[in-house]
Amino acid sequence: MPPDPRTAAGTEKQSGMARLALRFTAWAETWFPDTFVFAAIAVVFVAAAALVNGSSPVAVTKAFGDGFWSLIVFSMQMAFVAITGYVVATSPPAARLITRLAMMPKTGPGAIAFIAFVSMSASFLNWGLSLVFSGLLARAMATRTELQMDYRAAGAAGYLGLGATWALGLSSSAAQLQANPASLPPALLKITGVLPFSETIFLWQSIVMAFVLMVVSIIVSWMSAPKGDQAMTAQKMGIEPGVPVGQLPPRTRPGEWMEYSPFLTVILVVMTAGWMLQEFTRVGAVVAISGLNTYNLLFLMLGLLLHWRPRSFLDAVARAVPATTGVLIQFPLYGSIAAIMTNAKGWGGISLSDRIAHLFVSFNTAETFPVVMGIYSAVLGFFIPSGGGKWIIEAPYVMQAANELQVHLGWAVQVYNAAEALPNLINPFWMLPLLGVLSLKARDIVGFSFLQLIIHTPLVLFMLWFLGRTLTYVAPVMP
Repeated sequence: MPPDPRTAAGTEKQSGMARLALRFTAWAETWFPDTFVFAAIAVVFVAAAALVNGSSPVAVTKAFGDGFWSLIVFSMQMAFVAITGYVVATSPPAARLITRLAMMPKTGPGAIAFIAFVSMSASFLNWGLSLVFSGLLARAMATRTELQMDYRAAGAAGYLGLGATWALGLSSSAAQLQANPASLPPALLKITGVLPFSETIFLWQSIVMAFVLMVVSIIVSWMSAPKGDQAMTAQKMGIEPGVPVGQLPPRTRPGEWMEYSPFLTVILVVMTAGWMLQEFTRVGAVVAISGLNTYNLLFLMLGLLLHWRPRSFLDAVARAVPATTGVLIQFPLYGSIAAIMTNAKGWGGISLSDRIAHLFVSFNTAETFPVVMGIYSAVLGFFIPSGGGKWIIEAPYVMQAANELQVHLGWAVQVYNAAEALPNLINPFWMLPLLGVLSLKARDIVGFSFLQLIIHTPLVLFMLWFLGRTLTYVAPVMP
């Protein structure tokens, strides 16, 4: 029986990081569950913890059902983020750009490092675009058989935007919420006040942290890339590479005239531009774009404009929808997890979330706060992988602790943001849009992303502590 090409020994010597990544990948290919199973296990774990905390089975099951549809609006928004990113990235102009970029690298490891750079750079603007664009770039590079590019490592590199930098950029849910008082719950607004981007993502300390993470991630991607015979190319995996841009078929009947005419495209884009101009005038461009609905409308109309003809646009949407399957079927489970943690009261009327909060505050100091909060946020993010939703749950008690310990409030938000990205490296939930583009499974790339997690975790925690020492506490500013 011929050896499995995914595990067969190569003739070219691999780096230590590449050997370690291959071992992680081999383990993941055997043992890593499907993402839905992973979400279901998380529900069981949190439910068991709530029971240990003293919640009754009735309370736990009620919270499960009450929370199941609690994130339905956010689920649809996240689905549209994936759809609009896919539509923009698969437009003819974007496809031409991707094709040109794919010709730049000269080696397989160099191609993987370049994908990592593109993914993390794009994530500062929009995490959905980062996932889809970098995935399509990996597919385009995979057509260059002379590179011998490991397709799994390329996929992991394309995921680094979500696993390293997205929450430190403009698409940070926590920073967006804190900058917009109209979006904050009144109880949280009283604790934190308004924190503009200048106090969060535009802090020089935050920019330095993002830059360091980008450089380190690119180096790890390059060093851990398998070479030679051990490079698992797309062709070896039975995947047809290339940018999947559909060709517009010829019009066959008179009723299709409007589908092939840019007339409706121009009208819809002009109307959107008029509305956006009013919003920018009313609340400012940064605040306006910080809303997911505005974000999605902007990218949806951009996709329509880039495709030019409605038929081409609709075909791209149809190709994008399968990438949202995991979002639509798994987000309800995460809504239930959040509800169980906050609504299922245990002994003394204290929920699991409150119990963790009290424990968290009891042994914190100003010096240990960034590290402890970072660890806590990362662990909780593994079970509730929603930057905005988890911030609403976590912020009241961690920001109150920051006030009491006199820790810079904007830096506390960035502590959350940097730590929030860490569990994404091994949590398969946010991998789903990228995996749909690449035709891969989570177990194919998690070995490489786990290697990044091992390196990122101590580095992030150190920077949170060290850079936090350069900031001083400022009392909350109310609107």
